[in-house]
Parts: sequence; structure tokens; C-alpha cells
Amino acid sequence: MQKEVLLEVKNLVTEFKSDGEFIKAVNDVSFTLHKGETIGIVGESGSGKSVTSLSIMQLIPNPPGRVSGGDILYHSKNKGVVNLRNLPTEEMRSFRGNEVAMIFQEPMTSLNPATRTRHGYYVYYA
Repeated sequence: MQKEVLLEVKNLVTEFKSDGEFIKAVNDVSFTLHKGETIGIVGESGSGKSVTSLSIMQLIPNPPGRVSGGDILYHSKNKGVVNLRNLPTEEMRSFRGNEVAMIFQEPMTSLNPATRTRHGYYVYYA
């Protein structure tokens, strides 16, 4: 049985302008996320983990940044396959929170570890 694809990131490139030239912060990143899976993006400080996630959510400040290459294909139950990279800002806002969301890097400001989840479990951080 094949798993249902939720998100495909293909050859993502994100750049930031510095001293008049664009520097690649994310270069050719690709991965696929299936229904029921959890993905962890790991790497050294400054390796592009947060920039990759912010690129998917269209939260890169422009200027100085821009997503300059690749595709971000979200498989929506309601709208079919949508390339998030090409969505106008207003349409992307309707996806954020309703269909896609991001837990930001600072867990203590994003989640309360003393709060139960919908299923009665607690979230703990090491």
C-alpha cells in the first residue's frame, strides 16, 4: 500500500541579498512528507533548517530574501496539488493555520509543556 503524499519540496533554493549580491542560504533541498509521518530537519547552526521551513510557509522577509527556485507542492484535500511557492500572499494566508502550520524553533514560546494535547498526552522537551 502506497502512502498518501502531503508535501513535496523539490530543489528548493532560497537566497538573501547581502552587499549587492544574492547568497544562497538553502540550495537544492528536496524531501517528501507522507500522511502519518513526522519529519525532522537537522543540521548545524546556520545550515538552513529554519530558512527551509520559513520558505515553505512563505514567511521569508522580502527584501532581503527570496525563494528563487524549486517547487513546494502541497497536496490539499480540498484544492488538489497546490504549488505554495506560486501562491499570492492573500491565498497563502488562507492555507496557514487552516491546512499547514509551523511550530517555531523556540519551543517554550510556541508550546506550553504543561498543557495536554487533544488526546490527553503531555508534550515534554529534553
